[in-house]
Formats: sequence, C-alpha cells, structure tokens
Amino acid sequence: MTLGASLHDTLTRIKAERRLYPKIDTIFHPARPIDSPVIINLPCNGIRLRFDGPDQRLRLIEVVDFRKTRLSHKNNEMVRAQETEADTFTHNAGATGPSFRHVYKLFGPTYPGEFIPSAERPTTGTYAYSYPGIAFNFLLPASSWSPNVDMVSLLSSATTSAATSMAIFDGSSWANARADLFTRRPLNPRSLALSSKGKESEPDEIEVAKIHGEGRIELVRRSSPPFWITLSETTPQDLVTELGPPDSIYRKNDRRLSIHKVRNLSGGRHCNSGISAHSQDGSTDTCPSSHDTSDDADDYEEEEEEEEEITAATLNAKEIASAECFYNYFHHGFDILISQATHPSPPSPKTTRLTRSDPLTSLPTIHLTATKVILHGNIPGSYSFNRHRRSRWSLDHVPSDARTSPLTSEMGFRDISARLKDVFKSTYASPEEEASVQRGMVVNRGWGDSPGSSCELLGGWEEGVIVNGKAKPGADGDTGSGSEAGIGNTELFGFPGMVFEVLKNGTVCALTVY
Repeated sequence: MTLGASLHDTLTRIKAERRLYPKIDTIFHPARPIDSPVIINLPCNGIRLRFDGPDQRLRLIEVVDFRKTRLSHKNNEMVRAQETEADTFTHNAGATGPSFRHVYKLFGPTYPGEFIPSAERPTTGTYAYSYPGIAFNFLLPASSWSPNVDMVSLLSSATTSAATSMAIFDGSSWANARADLFTRRPLNPRSLALSSKGKESEPDEIEVAKIHGEGRIELVRRSSPPFWITLSETTPQDLVTELGPPDSIYRKNDRRLSIHKVRNLSGGRHCNSGISAHSQDGSTDTCPSSHDTSDDADDYEEEEEEEEEITAATLNAKEIASAECFYNYFHHGFDILISQATHPSPPSPKTTRLTRSDPLTSLPTIHLTATKVILHGNIPGSYSFNRHRRSRWSLDHVPSDARTSPLTSEMGFRDISARLKDVFKSTYASPEEEASVQRGMVVNRGWGDSPGSSCELLGGWEEGVIVNGKAKPGADGDTGSGSEAGIGNTELFGFPGMVFEVLKNGTVCALTVY
C-alpha cells in the first residue's frame, strides 16, 4: 500500500490476496460519492484506508487494531507481545498499540503534538503525537492535560494509555497535514508499477482527458507531453505506442440491430438484405428494385455489376466487423473502440470549426482507427465499480455566455446538462426535436450488453465488491441483486458527439465521446 495510489490499483491488489484480506468493506456517501472520501475498511487486518473522492487517491492509512497486523520499523517490531499483554489492557481496554516509551525509542524525539478533547466523553481526550508522515493517538484524562505540562513526562505516566491508533500520511506533522490532506497533489503515481525500478518500460499515467470537440481528445499525462487522439484518424499503432498495449481486448461481435440496416445500391436505390420478391413476369430476384422488364443486354450487365457490388460490400462489412474491437485500458480508466472511420462529430456552436478532411473519402476502404472513447468514473455503487480506475475529464469546447470555465467530471449532471442545453440549443430544428433527443434512456446494466448505439455498454465481466457480507448498496440504498430497482439502472443522455451515463443520484459514471 502506497500513499497516492489509485483506489482501483489498491483494491485490485487487495482482492488478489483473499487469504491475507478475507473481508473488505467499502464505505462511501450514497448521495455524494465524488465529494466525499471513499473508505476501504479491512476489519480482519485492523487497517482502514481513506481515498479522496474526486481523484480517488490513497491519502491516509490508519491502523486501528495493532493486534491484527504485524508492524515493524527498521526491523524492530512496533508492538511487542509482552507489552500488549501487560501494558495495553491495564491502561485501556481499547488500546492495542505500543506504549509511548516504545514509540520514543523507535522514532526518537519530536515536536510537541496537540490535545484534542473528546466531544462524546468530556473527561477524556486524544493526544496526537506525530512525526513526519506518521502519528500516534494516545488517550489521556482531560484533567491531566495542560499546555505547560511536560509532554514526555505526561505521556510516560500511568494515566496515559498505550496508542489507540496510528496514521500514515503525507506531511511534516498531523496538525499541518490534515488541513489539505485530501486536496494536495500526491507525490507518488497512481500505479505501483510506475514507482518500481522498471518504470521506464511503463506508459505514463493520464491525469485528465480534455475534450475539444469534433472528435479531438487531449490526454494530459503526468510527466510526458500530452497525447492527442483524433477520432477516425488515430490508429491502433498510435495507441499502443503512446498508451502501451491494452490490458484486454473485447471483441465487438453483437449485431442484433443489423436487420434494420438498409443496403445502398448504385443509382441511389436500396435493397433490404435477405428478402426475396417476385416480379410480374414470374422471375425472382433478391432485390425487387434491381429488376427491369427490359431484356436489354446493358441492363443485364448492370444487374451483374450491382450484384458484384453487393457481394463486395458484404465481404468488406464482414471483414470490418470481425476486426472491430475495444482496447480496454483499465489502468488508464477508459476504453477505445477500434473500427472503420466515421464522420467526425459536429463542432460546438461556441467554437470555430476545424478544417478536417472527411475520413470516409481520404482513407482506404478498410482502415481501422479509434472511433469512440469511453471514459469511466469508477463511482462507488455503480455496476462497473473498480473495473477501471477513475478517469477525470473536462469539456473545453462548450463555453457559454455566462461561464467560460470547462465542465468537469466532478460536476453533477444537472449542472452539465443545463450548460450543454444552452450551448447546443441552436442545433435543433424545434423545441420538440430538442426534447426528444435529450430525453434519457433507461438502461439496466444487469441484463447484459447493449445491442449497439452511440454509447457502448460493456458489462458482465466480474462481480462487485462485497460490503459487510452483502451485495454492495447502490446510490439509492438498493443492494444491486439484479432486480429492476437495483443499481444496474442508469440513464443515457445524448448531446452532439457525447453520451453521458448517469446514476440515480445525478453522478456521471461514464462519458462516451464519438
């Protein structure tokens, strides 16, 4: 466990050691999962981990029961067995840590700490005795505390209990660190792999994804220059070079909507696949509009050419479909769809349109590129929690007349939607069309994958985290057992080039950019 590590990286490592960590409790605020810290409690190990909500980085490691975890400092045990039996339970039944004398011998002298009175028990208080990056809490009677008393003598007396807890944090002292504990920039990277000696071979981590419209996404990295993804232009080779190989590849083989597609023929005519029709003279053709009563040889040759075009188009479509896939970057927090190039999304009315060539005319017939990016929020209580690390994003292409600051992933969807409705209002032909397009579509995540849309729904790969031996509660208190009222229900809201997946508490859990 390393301070600054991401919630996804930490929880994934803990879940991989089930014998060492047999029970995991995930605690979060159901109505404000981003604004409030996320707590991972390991009751069988006596350890509690606190992560900030917006970035989901490990900020505080607490040891609340010294008997359940073996701790050492420079090969010296933090708690000795004889000390636990003799001193701990003599002074306080809830104190399981080392005595002040033992702490002093291990770490040496330090500056005076602070006394924090108890709100529940006025007769007692907690003395926080801290060193750089580590602090110990000792219970002592409120009557024995005085700012003028000698700290060492007081903590060494019989009235002071052994340490009740220990905190590991980033800062010179607990008094100085706790003010901005959850907001200061962490020193360590999100992934433990980047902290190891072989970090040169690991791709740099992504800090934030900036959406600039028209299929342009700027990935701001921790120490390297930004990497730009231009949808329908960036190739899979570009992604592997800049982001590393994907953690997984998901084949996009669902074609349940293909029955509704209409095939285009030469001359602007259409033919529905798989439907036969009979002409008036008794002849049969797979496409009724391709039949002509004339026996002219030119018409016959034209029909053969059209059939060849249909066969070639079918083969190309099958080849493209077999190659389409998602590059899953779990450690970066997003998925990228690799498929045939498409038309770029329209620009924001508040920005200047870029001069881009149409990828459908400038690229070969079969040319796979990145066409969609799904940015995951890793919201506690959501169906896909801990599948990806949290990906933070900002919308830099939708300034309004009232506000020019970007929309961010930490904002509620109500505020995001209000700005986007104002920005894109001129793109709709009528208020009815605007209301129809922006109406939310309910999706149940527990029923499997989506048949296909602007937003790709990838699900059903792993079970959720278990909290207190039960299914993890959702944002509205549901257990997520798979019923219609479970946490699998989300809503999709679309705007030009973007689809938002929103939880019942108004939190955006995923953003698809296309």
